[in-house]
Amino acid sequence: MNITLTSPRLFGTVAAIPSKSHVHRLLICASLADGTSVIRCPSTSDDMDATVRCMTALGAKIEYAEEAFRVTPIPRDGEGIASVPDAAMDCGESGSTMRFLLPVVCALGKGGSITSHGRLPERPLSPLYEELVSHGADLSPAGTNPFRIAGKLTPGDYTMDGSVSSQFISGLLFALPLLDGPSTLTITGKLESAPYITLTLQALEAFGVHWQSADPMHYRITPTRYTTPGNVTAEGDWSNGAFWLTAGALSEEGLTVTGLSPDSVQGDSAIVPILERMGARVLREKGRLTISGGHLHGCEIDGAQIPDLVPVLSVAAAAAEGETCIRNIGRLRLKESDRIASVTDMLGSLGCTGVTSGEDWLKITGGGLTGGTVQSWNDHRIAMSAGIASLVCKHPVTITGAEAVRKSYPGFFDDLDRLTVKDFICTMHRQ
Repeated sequence: MNITLTSPRLFGTVAAIPSKSHVHRLLICASLADGTSVIRCPSTSDDMDATVRCMTALGAKIEYAEEAFRVTPIPRDGEGIASVPDAAMDCGESGSTMRFLLPVVCALGKGGSITSHGRLPERPLSPLYEELVSHGADLSPAGTNPFRIAGKLTPGDYTMDGSVSSQFISGLLFALPLLDGPSTLTITGKLESAPYITLTLQALEAFGVHWQSADPMHYRITPTRYTTPGNVTAEGDWSNGAFWLTAGALSEEGLTVTGLSPDSVQGDSAIVPILERMGARVLREKGRLTISGGHLHGCEIDGAQIPDLVPVLSVAAAAAEGETCIRNIGRLRLKESDRIASVTDMLGSLGCTGVTSGEDWLKITGGGLTGGTVQSWNDHRIAMSAGIASLVCKHPVTITGAEAVRKSYPGFFDDLDRLTVKDFICTMHRQ
């Protein structure tokens, strides 16, 4: 699907969609619990559906109706959770689903296969792969698709490099309580995307799973039964809310976003202080954030803990005055696209001539955008960032492969259309 946006101007209020990061975690915990759970979730996405498919393949029953998931967990037998033997799971393009469930399936010891799509089969599984094999898992070669899983994890001492992927650490935190003896998890190196690990720990705690930890780098986990809290509610998503908050910063009228908790541990809540540093005006009210444009200027940004914000922050940087440098973002090369390359391509296609990049950094000299045709690279965050960029472009913006937004935010362009001031010159063409 191609979409062309011509001179949109936005005004109004938009509700944040549910956090897919939070929903992934809640669905896994609910599927491993001792009774039925209801997860309040006003909308879904392709990535959420991937986790539903995989947990269903393992034996859970999950229904979505009236803006909620009703999860009947995987049945139990005398030995514990009795998942379907040799389950065939399809995780689509969801890296979170695959990386969370790989250790879980190994812990259950029933075996199975995981099929993945898009760029996901190419994304690395090391060092998680080697750690699982050294503790009893029998895995097909990395990159195999479908990826075969056999064997059963044994309790013991686990080590994981914190600079590679927080998803590996979260996957082990889900799995280790399922083993039949105590285990330790030691995180080495620089811990990046730490807020996502905190989000995992909060989900585990909600389902009665506890651990001992002297610091964020060391955990001792004993066998624990997941217990349902009954009803839980998915948090609003700061990573997708960031698109609207940035849109507000690029306009004089501003936008209001509801449903984003100021107390959330989601790391992407950092979007607000970053936009403030760039010169945006922020009004904080209970349950509401209103951001409007000031005189935006460039700044230094450390992207280590907030990699998902980099595409839309790059748009703000291109529209700002002066230079913005975003550092410590090497992991972006392993996302749905090589996001350092695809962000550079997006900005260049829209007329920004001041973009340079290195292995783990982007430098953007602002001055405005003109418009043009942007390839999404099958990356939802590139497609949505190009949509926000159209707000400050002088000429139309065409986004090819715009359907990529289904991965996390299927209604993004519908919300963009709804927020458009209708008496302003604005057209949206879908092909």
